Amino acid sequence: MEGIQHRMVNVNGITMHVAKKGEGPSVILFLHGFPELWYTWRHQILGLSSLGYHTVAPDLRGYGDTDAPASVTSYTCLHIVGDLIALIDSLSVEKVFLVGHDWGAIIGWYLCLFRPDRVKAFVCLSVPFMPRKPKMKPVERMRLFFGDDYYICRFQEPGKMEAEIAHFGTSEVLKKIICSHKPGPFCLPKDNAFGISPDNPVTLPSWFSKEDLSYYANKFKNNGFTGALNYYRAFDLNWELTAPWTDVQVKVPVKFIVGDLDSVYTTPGIKEYVQNGSFKRDVPLLDAVVVMEGVGHFINQERAEDINSHIYDFIKNF
Repeated sequence: MEGIQHRMVNVNGITMHVAKKGEGPSVILFLHGFPELWYTWRHQILGLSSLGYHTVAPDLRGYGDTDAPASVTSYTCLHIVGDLIALIDSLSVEKVFLVGHDWGAIIGWYLCLFRPDRVKAFVCLSVPFMPRKPKMKPVERMRLFFGDDYYICRFQEPGKMEAEIAHFGTSEVLKKIICSHKPGPFCLPKDNAFGISPDNPVTLPSWFSKEDLSYYANKFKNNGFTGALNYYRAFDLNWELTAPWTDVQVKVPVKFIVGDLDSVYTTPGIKEYVQNGSFKRDVPLLDAVVVMEGVGHFINQERAEDINSHIYDFIKNF
């Protein structure tokens, strides 16, 4: 795709697939979320590399052409951040600009929390910082607030969600998730988790083509969803491992961008946290909060040019 290079890098005991374009010391590291791949950043790779940046987008551990260890315990935030530090080291730079979406945003927050010395600035899409709450494990708390059908709760049992996805078909499930503008909380009823029905077909939007869907579907058909789902299954383990960072602020310059129809932003409590000063308290170098109207969760694809501009307008200051 238009000069994007691909290579395999040994990091933290695994082999990681990395897409890249551009050269030089000004590196932008892009972190994808669920259920995605490096490919979600295709527009940003092309746009920002044309402005002189060295753009780098890995398939995260468990995704795409990167190794997928079998054990759930191999998917903690410490493992993933360890992968990324090794990747940054392989680029021979001290610091990177960081851009993350969905799980990539969550991992981005952990990277900023654990190793702020390696991040110049962070453009965070969709998922704000989530401070550790020491009195209750996160999955238990989510179950209490949103019920057993809340998607993170539904993802916990190994093999079960994989079987449901296989039943409805990889392409149909990916299409339903990526094209949805349904507000949160994101729940998956047990009778038909994704609401897939021949009577209610999903029409692909202009920003997500049949070719895009095919790329995603082929990778997930080949490699399965277990690695991706294991991030959710390690939620409680992350909570245990990050006890030493309870009440620690994130001290990296941040720009936060979200769509007003995003299923995360519209989940009860999230909008309030972002807007009432709590977010700024936990992230004192939060520079800006941008809420884009009429945009759903997959904002970097749905409004690619706008996101490119937002990223550039922020990082050019450093």
